Amino acid sequence: MTPQLRGWLEERKPPFEAFLGQLFEDAWPTQFGEMSRYPLQSGGKRMRPMWVIAAFEASTQAPTHPGLLQVAAALELIHTYSLVHDDLPCMDDDNERRGRPTVHVAFGEGPAVLVGDALLTEAFRLALSAPGLEADQRVAVGLELAEAAGYKGMIGGQAADIGLAGPITNRNELERLHRGKTGALIRAGCRLGGIVAEANAAQLAALSTHGEAVGLAFQLADDVLDAEEDAGEEGPPSFVKLLGEEPCREEAEKLYQDSLTALECFGTKAEALRELATYTIQRDI
Repeated sequence: MTPQLRGWLEERKPPFEAFLGQLFEDAWPTQFGEMSRYPLQSGGKRMRPMWVIAAFEASTQAPTHPGLLQVAAALELIHTYSLVHDDLPCMDDDNERRGRPTVHVAFGEGPAVLVGDALLTEAFRLALSAPGLEADQRVAVGLELAEAAGYKGMIGGQAADIGLAGPITNRNELERLHRGKTGALIRAGCRLGGIVAEANAAQLAALSTHGEAVGLAFQLADDVLDAEEDAGEEGPPSFVKLLGEEPCREEAEKLYQDSLTALECFGTKAEALRELATYTIQRDI
């Protein structure tokens, strides 16, 4: 991480973390509020909400917006709910996440299902009640989240990932899987920031292109880094298996350059987006 990105994050993450920390305080039963905050307190890089903030800053001269943190938090809640459900015994059956017991290990399987449900539902309440948004912006924000999180996006990708699409045997199928499972929320983060900033159609298109390129490059980089672990027939489908390691590096670099090119229309205001792309993709692959 560059000093520039570190400094940018050090200014923007504390207010965001403080906002997350006060969610579910009025939940009943009280214990359920504590359970719902638990997966939000496990750290993480918060890259998806940071894309919302960076895209907002690239698209406007305004220093901030009263609804920005709520919209960014909505995206983080959707991401977190997906992790809570992914960890369940019926899915990946993981006992730890970021060095802590997963929600179902800490509180039980039933409460973990409900925590995931609560996070997903609260995400839409936050987004649709964000202050300072016009009616058309609220509709656009809600639709963006629904498409990114639903069967056309993350859930569709996850459905393919657990085998409902059959064996993934070619690049097009694997790209479709990861554009949904991972890429959809990254793309949405970029677009949501633009929507809050009232970006024009050309700016939103550029943010979409940037987010799509980063999302796919992120997975290519992950597959290179995990190549040894994922090797073998029992391992998950990966771009390295389909394309080879060096072609994956080359494709990730091409997508990285595409992501930067898409931001040229924003000039220097998009520096945080460029830094996030670099940090996300160029991880010693």
